[in-house]
Amino acid sequence: MSPVSSTHNTVISISKAIAIILMVIGHAESPDMLHRFLYEFHMPVFFAASGYFFSVKYLDDEMSFIKKRFKGLYVPFVKWSVIFLLLHNFMFDIGIMNEVYGNAQGGVTHPYNWHQIEQNLWNIITSMGGYDQFLNGAFWFFRALLVASILYLFIFKGLDVLSARIRLKDNPLTRSLWIPLVVCIIILLLCAWKTHEGLRIINLVQGGYRDLMGVFFFGCGFLFRQWQHKYRVTWWTTLLFAAIVWWFSQHLWANMNWRSTFEQFLSLPFPALCGCLMVYNISTWLDRHDGVIKRFLVFCGDNTLPVFVFHILSFKLVSMIKIWYYGLDPRQIGCHMVIHEHAKDDWFWVPYTIAGVGVPLLWTWGYHWLKTKWNRPSSSSLVQ
Repeated sequence: MSPVSSTHNTVISISKAIAIILMVIGHAESPDMLHRFLYEFHMPVFFAASGYFFSVKYLDDEMSFIKKRFKGLYVPFVKWSVIFLLLHNFMFDIGIMNEVYGNAQGGVTHPYNWHQIEQNLWNIITSMGGYDQFLNGAFWFFRALLVASILYLFIFKGLDVLSARIRLKDNPLTRSLWIPLVVCIIILLLCAWKTHEGLRIINLVQGGYRDLMGVFFFGCGFLFRQWQHKYRVTWWTTLLFAAIVWWFSQHLWANMNWRSTFEQFLSLPFPALCGCLMVYNISTWLDRHDGVIKRFLVFCGDNTLPVFVFHILSFKLVSMIKIWYYGLDPRQIGCHMVIHEHAKDDWFWVPYTIAGVGVPLLWTWGYHWLKTKWNRPSSSSLVQ
């Protein structure tokens, strides 16, 4: 990714940091009430943060945007998926994975034969699928954000051309309000049709629900950027947003699950947007207070990619400690994503979170430090 500018938006960086930390907490099998709460909004934050940086200049330079998206999403996806594909069988050899322990539903993974390796490689390259589910379970986001951002561009472009033909383009609100709003409405109608009838987009892995909802939240991020000057951050709205998210999480829980029902779809947009605004409000407050917490969060938000890629593997360090602490079967290190035994009645989700966020960032910090020695600063954020 391109270097981080000294004037880059640190509020959005902090928002992404909060979202990635919440993602890791969710994957660490946190307590049910917390788990349900954060799953309402933590992934929509990423799509909205990416849409926040969308520019209408790309309506006249589509290829630049597409190239940027492929460089920032497709290329790292393929690189890391292939690396973990090549390491898959090695993980069985060293005991990190096995055929006894797996996910919470009892599913396990197996070593690949040569044909399976070839097929997964084809899936990685041609459909952004085929990644190692037990080590790269969050990789669906690469594909969803790539598809969502490009689809948003093309729908916006089509409506922009149409507005010019019916002489609406000269209206200053056309590009800043009406077109992005219509894009969001179109996508919501498509998602309603899709979930109500149980339809699948067969050329998108997992059926396309996450990708389409990604377009909606991407568009909401763009809309927020256009009207941000009219938005006021207050403590009471932050508490109100938190209360709304909490109520939905306990009574009408929904998230960006690719198997979402029509009822779950109806329950998602409103609390998810409230959660996004809640995170933005908190990030704005944190951004006003310089110190180690702000510096850490900005660094974390500017380097979400390493956390996406390595947090599950980093969990294994804590799993070894948990195995020792409870005297568990050593093969439970193969549990996905964390060791399920005692997960709902202990606090191991805390060290899992610290390791899932801290280990990738520590390696990233060391890498950046070495690059700084050679005067080559870099960023590895997914959504800018």
